[in-house]
Amino acid sequence: MAKETKTNAMRILDRNHVPYEIIQYECDEFIDGLHTAEKTGAPVEQSFKTLVAQGKTGNYYVFVIPIAEEVDLKAAAKAVSEKSVEMIHVKDITKVTGYVRGGCSPLGMKKQFPTVIHESAREYPEIYVSGGRLGTTIKVDPKALAGVVQAASEDIIRK
Repeated sequence: MAKETKTNAMRILDRNHVPYEIIQYECDEFIDGLHTAEKTGAPVEQSFKTLVAQGKTGNYYVFVIPIAEEVDLKAAAKAVSEKSVEMIHVKDITKVTGYVRGGCSPLGMKKQFPTVIHESAREYPEIYVSGGRLGTTIKVDPKALAGVVQAASEDIIRK
């Protein structure tokens, strides 16, 4: 069997002694989180997507929210003490994070940006996030993940 090539996200979890499970799936190009959950068998409510926004100050922020939800930009801005935040353009994802669209993990970006994980993540013993490349999902304890990325927990989704 071929040795698993670790992503930065996996290396960071290893370094912090955080247990996780790798789930691989066939994926040649970006598919949305709902299709990813369907392919991996991960419960939709426990599957989270990683979004990157830029504040009025020019700083970048990471928001981790349930895949079926939309980020509330006003609530997100308030959570990171910005006047406003806007999602970064798709073409800038790799430049800012080091990841490609659909493979963006809250772990292991080029820099550790302030991170907010939606408060619903705390309700579960584990959540599913991108493993840092297309076709790879990581199942991890949300509290451990929040500890590693020093994330706040806030209600940042649209009602």
